[in-house]
Amino acid sequence: MATISTKRTEDFIGKCMAIASDMVKLPTHHVWLDYDKEADVLYMSFRKPQRATKTIEADGDILIRKDGKEIVGLTIMNASSR
Repeated sequence: MATISTKRTEDFIGKCMAIASDMVKLPTHHVWLDYDKEADVLYMSFRKPQRATKTIEADGDILIRKDGKEIVGLTIMNASSR
């Protein structure tokens, strides 16, 4: 049983490390992620509370949440197929 747990832990860490270099390149200091598996929607917030005043629909099932000129979040639909 310890081998399975260790393998899962290593896989989890490996997946986190794979996205780490891209995450630190984002022009923001904080990122909160929420994933609705049932709806297959990923919510990315760049500040809490997000409080977007405008939503822009982009191509590819992406909603851009803005407050003035600042992007405060993204909603990515069909996230698991990207």
